[in-house]
Formats: sequence, structure tokens, C-alpha cells
Amino acid sequence: MSDFAYLSDARLLNAAAAPAGAAYAAAGIGWDGATTNRPGARMGPQAIRQASRMLCDATHPLFDCSPSPVLADLGDLRLPNTGLDAMRAALGPQVAPLLPRHHMVWLGGDHSITLPLLRAYRRWLGRPLAVIHFDAHCDTWRDHFGEPSGHGTWVYEAFQEGLVVPEAFVQLGIRSAGERAARDYVADQGGLIFDARGLRGLDGPRQLAPVVEAIRQRMPAGQPVYLSLDIDVLDPAFAPGTGTPEPGGLTTSQVLTLLEELAGLPFVGMDCVEVAPPYDHAELSANAAAAFVWTYLAGCLARGAWPRG
Repeated sequence: MSDFAYLSDARLLNAAAAPAGAAYAAAGIGWDGATTNRPGARMGPQAIRQASRMLCDATHPLFDCSPSPVLADLGDLRLPNTGLDAMRAALGPQVAPLLPRHHMVWLGGDHSITLPLLRAYRRWLGRPLAVIHFDAHCDTWRDHFGEPSGHGTWVYEAFQEGLVVPEAFVQLGIRSAGERAARDYVADQGGLIFDARGLRGLDGPRQLAPVVEAIRQRMPAGQPVYLSLDIDVLDPAFAPGTGTPEPGGLTTSQVLTLLEELAGLPFVGMDCVEVAPPYDHAELSANAAAAFVWTYLAGCLARGAWPRG
């Protein structure tokens, strides 16, 4: 179990400096029981918080605002480490009351946490969500090395359960080994995939403009959008601290540009997952994750994304 509320000074993820009615909030989900390669993502929330101290007053240089005055850190959810079903059963009741109160950012944890989060958002909003999914892996396998569910099945399960809008599901950075049925599953269901190979050499707002425009065109007017960002979307040179590193990934600047240019979509929440501090070097992965969360929050604030859905 872990339930700390972190940060002693008025920095990005700080409950003490935030008003009681903070529009935005962060919470940790320190679970990595579905990891298939290297465990350690349960320590991701603490590492991201620690890295966020580098953000000083958190005023974003592009958006010229800081989420700090309207942001609270709710600590880590209390979760058992006994099994995936037990974790998801404990997570749902803790998530449900937070969604009407705050625009949430969830600090993972492995990617198996996203499925119960989408279930909670689906129940709260009463309709499926559009999803923007940054990842090295398609996460569309129908089983998880013989197990029915895990951190590599959540996309498939979300489609099967009607939690997402198929044509408004977008994947970016996919590059891992995988059979065609899994690799192209999202596209076969009507969604959109920008694999890592197709994004090579594209950087900055001008070069990535066609990608951004294609994503925006996929989002129906007023459709709530959820962002799920697996840190292994980055090349291991930029994020070695993850359980399943895949060479040939995106750069930190590519992901930041995409987050900046997509700001203003009607986002209702975000998770940042798979930061595994035991394998990090010089806190590269944790710093990238903190910057991604900060950019998302600043963009939502500056561009008027729905504070609470």
C-alpha cells in the first residue's frame, strides 16, 4: 500500500498550495502487478513527483500560465498488491467520486490501470470516449501470456466493452513486434495509427501539422477525449526507465510538440504510465513524464479544455 501526499514546497504537484476546490488534481496509482518484463512502475508516481520539483513556479514557456494555483495532489490511491482483479476492484470506488470534482491526471503504474479508469469515465460521462494513445506497444492482444487481461490487453478490452469511440481512437509511436491482427487492430476497427516509423524525422509544429490535423479531424465535436501516455513511446535514449523499452521510438521534443499542438481538445483526463525508476538513468524518464504532465495541464488551462468534463 502507498498513500503519501507529496511535495513540501509550492511546486507543480502540491496539495498544500492548491485551493480546496482545485479544478485539476493528480493522483498516483502505484501498481505494476501486470508487468511482463521489468517491474518497478509501482514507484513511478513518486519519481514523477520528485522530478516535478525542477519545474520551479511551473509557468509554461509556450502557454504562459501555471497550473499550480488550481492543482492539487491527492496522493496515491490505496491499492492491494495481491492481484489484478483485486486492484481493479479497489480502484473503481476510489476513482468515481474524484471525477465530478477534478480534472484528473493519473500517475502510474503499469498500463493495466487504464482499463478500469476508462470504465469509470464511461460510467460517469454516460458515453464512450475518444482516446489519444502514445505507446511503443499496440496493447491490443486478446490475452496476456495466457492471462485474460493485463497491461497489453487494455485497448482490445476497451473496444470490446464499448468504452471508446472506434473512429476517434488514435495511436502514436507504435513499433513493437506483433502479429498483424494485433498491430493493425485499431485501424481495422476504424481508428488511426501513426507508427514510429512514419513519424521518424518529423519534429516541430510545422512538420507535425498534418499529424495534428488528422487527429483533430477524428475528434467529433464535443466528444470527451482521454489521453493515455506510456513513457515507452519514447526511444530508450530518452526514457530508459521503463519496463518494456523498444528501440526506435519518439523523441521527447516530438511528444512535447504533439501535446502542445493538441491542447484545446476537450480532454477530460490523462494518465502517464510505465515509468520504472529502478532502470532510469539521471532521472531522464521521470523528468520527461513530469514535463508531459505539466504541458498537458498548462495546455488544458490555457486553451480552455473542460475543467471537470
